[in-house]
Amino acid sequence: MRIGVIQASSQAGKNELLYSLTKKYAKDAEVINFGCFPEEEIKYSYIEISVLIGMLLSTKAVDFVVTGCSSGQGMMLACNSMPGVICGYAPTPMDAYLFAQINDGNAISLPLGEEYTWAGEENCEATIAKLFSEPFGQGYPKGEEERKKRDTELLKRIRHNSQVEYRDLFGTLEPELKRKVLSKINVIEYINKALK
Repeated sequence: MRIGVIQASSQAGKNELLYSLTKKYAKDAEVINFGCFPEEEIKYSYIEISVLIGMLLSTKAVDFVVTGCSSGQGMMLACNSMPGVICGYAPTPMDAYLFAQINDGNAISLPLGEEYTWAGEENCEATIAKLFSEPFGQGYPKGEEERKKRDTELLKRIRHNSQVEYRDLFGTLEPELKRKVLSKINVIEYINKALK
């Protein structure tokens, strides 16, 4: 599994934490850190990052993305607007676990600013640990696994059939948004390498 870590510039100070925790708990995965980094001159909103996440997942450059913004909600909503992205919102360890086991999505959004109290780092670590504690998509609760797996596959089929292809969506975006997204060179270069 290849996991990308990328979050909005508003939370660039938490990038290293997300990256190190993802590496720590997704032990068998290749983890790629795309930023946003504190030293980057260009600042990216959660909407711009969601477009990049859509690119990373639709090209299969990565299999899963760990992301976030100040509330986590905006990033989750923006990611779920991208074709092929099923992004969960995980403010707690149990939310992360249930998303991984029941919804078996390909992105998770964490709240990195809102109510990020003195225990924020500990909650973030526990949430990422629980997310990667078992292989995804096993179903939950125990005894209901098969029904939950069937529901998840049905949701994925319905979602796929109700969306356009990513390249068609990208063609409809405003020129300034496309220019900004394509300026995140480390993501674009990684995708180009993965496509070769």
